[in-house]
Amino acid sequence: MDTKPKTFKLGAILDVNRLGYGAMRLTGQPGNFGPYKDLEGGKALLRRAAALGVNFFDTAHAYGPGDNEALIADALYPYAGKKGPLVVATKGGVTKTAPDAIRADGRPETLRAEVEASLRLLRRDTIDLYQLHRPDTHVPLADSVGALAELQAAGKIRLIGLSNVSVDQYREARSIATIASVQNRLNLADTGSLELLRATEADGAAFIPYGPLGAHPMRQGSPLAADDGPLAAIARRLTAKPGQVALAWLLNLAPHTIVIPGTTSISHLEDNVRAADLSLSDADMASLGAIFSAPA
Repeated sequence: MDTKPKTFKLGAILDVNRLGYGAMRLTGQPGNFGPYKDLEGGKALLRRAAALGVNFFDTAHAYGPGDNEALIADALYPYAGKKGPLVVATKGGVTKTAPDAIRADGRPETLRAEVEASLRLLRRDTIDLYQLHRPDTHVPLADSVGALAELQAAGKIRLIGLSNVSVDQYREARSIATIASVQNRLNLADTGSLELLRATEADGAAFIPYGPLGAHPMRQGSPLAADDGPLAAIARRLTAKPGQVALAWLLNLAPHTIVIPGTTSISHLEDNVRAADLSLSDADMASLGAIFSAPA
């Protein structure tokens, strides 16, 4: 019997389904630069996600920049889902001027300007969850997080999150503001953020693993492509796909994970959403944990 929770109360105030959608790929390529080439297809995919019960959508001002936020608004505004409001998370603190020209910019004035831009593009008065995209080595983290705390006090941001941080940076940020979430890379092939996942669990903050299937999940040599390992064996037993099992692993890893697989295919989206209904046994988790050096 599947007993893992299907929802998480983000920041103790926003109920979200733990299988969300990461919108990064609905941008121009290469480099997530410029508008998505099929705007109508992108809107159809986002609306299909909402119709399937997805109510947490992750984006960033750097995706485009701005184009991804505008697409989400075109598709989903006024953000009314089948069972309540949709939650949109965005990120700031990264400047992108070309596909290969991207840098952190955590100056308070930049964050204030990007929050205003995101509010306009998303057509919101308040951003549900605003995450520092990455720490800026040239700006004290206290200055960046302090600026977000001021924006929260002004009603521009409801909840503050972080992305691409270390455990020490997370703890420093928590001494400045209430941190509702951390978004770091984590998947079966890359378990480097497990210590941070456990730290956020202890604090009641959400952990949002990006790249939940890896950058190229079915490439030659990827653990997700192997047909002779535990992932494939579990998938066969459950009549599922390996990627669905990989997503279910993240959902089972801890009750505070919000998993945000991204795709440009509606059929793949539907497969991903079904992963929330997969039931992995303790033996399954132990088998995957032993192979991929993750805790059972």
